Amino acid sequence: MAKDYETVIGLEVHVELATKTKIFCGCSTAFGGKPNSHTCPVCTGMPGSLPVLNRKVLEHAVAVGLATNCRITRYCKFDRKNYFYPDNPQNYQISQLYLPICRDGYVEIDVEEGLEGEKASTPGKKRIGIHEIHMEEDAGKLIHDEWEDCTLVDYNRSGVPLIEIVSEPDMRSAEEVISYLEKLRLIIQYLGASDCKLQEGSMRADVNLSVRELGSAHYGTRTEMKNLNSFHAISRAIEGERERQIDLLESGKAVVQETRRWDDLKGTSYAMRSKEDAQDYRYFPDPDLVPVSIDDAFLEEIRARQPEFRTEKMERYRSEYHIPDYDIEIITGSKSMADIFEATVALGAQPKKVSNWLMGETIRLLKERELDPEDIRFSPEHLAKLIALAESKAVNSTVAKEVFELMFEQDMDPEAYVEEKGLKMVSDTDALRRVVEEVIAANPKSVEDYRGGKDRAIGFLVGQTMKAMKGKADPLTVDALLRGLL
Repeated sequence: MAKDYETVIGLEVHVELATKTKIFCGCSTAFGGKPNSHTCPVCTGMPGSLPVLNRKVLEHAVAVGLATNCRITRYCKFDRKNYFYPDNPQNYQISQLYLPICRDGYVEIDVEEGLEGEKASTPGKKRIGIHEIHMEEDAGKLIHDEWEDCTLVDYNRSGVPLIEIVSEPDMRSAEEVISYLEKLRLIIQYLGASDCKLQEGSMRADVNLSVRELGSAHYGTRTEMKNLNSFHAISRAIEGERERQIDLLESGKAVVQETRRWDDLKGTSYAMRSKEDAQDYRYFPDPDLVPVSIDDAFLEEIRARQPEFRTEKMERYRSEYHIPDYDIEIITGSKSMADIFEATVALGAQPKKVSNWLMGETIRLLKERELDPEDIRFSPEHLAKLIALAESKAVNSTVAKEVFELMFEQDMDPEAYVEEKGLKMVSDTDALRRVVEEVIAANPKSVEDYRGGKDRAIGFLVGQTMKAMKGKADPLTVDALLRGLL
């Protein structure tokens, strides 16, 4: 008889922190330069070099810990994780094993039904435990050159500051994993600690997964799938690994504890190496870095800088701006979009009008260009000016959308552009009436069709008028004039 299985999932989420310099040296974290152009003796592990902790990294780590309900470790230190790999010039990674900066936190995710027991909170919510958050440095990047049949190493990323957020094995499905990751991403983006772009590698997830018979209190043997960098890949990897482990158990075979790599193109994973334990890395306290002691004043300074997070922002939008819940959910789903919305409203634009432009044209263009809201370039000032032009009927809706598309690309001043290109609508009613009369005279067949009951003919006449006016007329006004004259 077939058995029912439960999936048990824990995540290790690596987040690249938004700092100008690396974690233990003064090298720039900006990418795009020539390979090995952002390096120094510290981040390349030269003998005699001495690391110094970047204070901003500590601030970001503590802020994330507070936002995820963690207990902040007042006395923490760094350890060396020893391993040899070509992208690791020191032959060790500076990390935190024994005294990580944050412990014992949680975030709440939305689920279909509330759960009973210690993981329950409020109905429709589930609490995902955070075992710890620790600070560490990134490794370099290996570049495989198939043409030359060699592997090159770029150390520009070496020493870039990371935090690793280690969850408890509280998730039971791909849906819960994605919900947890989305919640984490929004918290960190609202803090300004990272842009959390999975596709660019500033947020990566390692999935630890096992299966067990439904009702069993014992965990099964887990595997780890590393560096998954899209929600789509994470979901497919979870489903694929779940099925692989169940097939092994059903056929009487054992699941091997190992690290596996997911191939999203092939829809399958393959073994990389046996899963290491802490003793394999021979951790020991880093002798070059002093311990970090956090006092009450520092903690309160970080706590006072915590922003308004999404949940509070959504409640405020309902009471202050009176826009639909659907609009609120979309706008607050990105800190960048929420910032643009609030700044544009503060400049005098009506909240619903701002929401319409963000929900409509902005999202359309983002999807067409495969961009994220964080990539929006136009300023709130220019959006407010465009809305004012459209609302005052200085430009019609068609021109407004065309101007917005240019503004989306170049962030130019819409008022100056409309003036320069002569796109303002003609306000001379007599001049518009004369053009309408000329269109009627030039299109007797369409006039006859309209008078014969073919209402669609009016659309053609409106189009001919707009063409004659070079788009500088209000289509509704033209429509009304045509119907009146006919």
